[in-house]
Amino acid sequence: MLGRMDTHGPRLSIVSPAQDPLADPARLADERPMPRLLSLDAHGRIMDWITWQEAACLYVREAVLWTLGDPCLTLHGGTSRLSGEQSIIRLHPIIAARGHARPGTRPPSPTLTNTALFSRDSHLCMYCGNEFSRPHLTRDHVVPISRGGRDIWENVVTACFHCNSRKGGRTPQQASMRLLAVPYRPSWVEHLILSNRHILADQMAFLKSHLPKRARPQG
Repeated sequence: MLGRMDTHGPRLSIVSPAQDPLADPARLADERPMPRLLSLDAHGRIMDWITWQEAACLYVREAVLWTLGDPCLTLHGGTSRLSGEQSIIRLHPIIAARGHARPGTRPPSPTLTNTALFSRDSHLCMYCGNEFSRPHLTRDHVVPISRGGRDIWENVVTACFHCNSRKGGRTPQQASMRLLAVPYRPSWVEHLILSNRHILADQMAFLKSHLPKRARPQG
């Protein structure tokens, strides 16, 4: 992909390793979104996805300690008046930077949202087992809020409108509806996989190597 994007500094040209010099930049930009980069702390702990702009700032500040994977984006900046050379930054898919976390810091807990919940359950209704598009799915509380249930990962599942309506304010046992999977709180690594539809191969391999043993990632 070859394209140009404005930043707060010099105008940058952004090039991917698989660029096509004859392709239309606008068309390519529409077909394939810019990849997000995976940030680690100085100890190699997984932090979060960051944009190419955030990654570029780390490189410029010389805050990148080490990287993994082959470069996935190349930024071409301005030309030096002294040397006549154009500045180039090659961004790697996985970046470890200083000052991102303190030793012993525990990974954050994924925020419970419908988007994250539906992704966890693969857009399947946990009662009938059918797959639905997002507009036809709901968040069902296994133990209803009216019966003391809580709005937490361990008490919610994805349900279609029909099954949610049929269950009503009852538990699955009371409604004689079999729950197809036990709800669980995703690990931070699972959350990162579920929240990004455009993960690069090096990133996916790294994330999968850090999944808890119970996890069964898609793909």
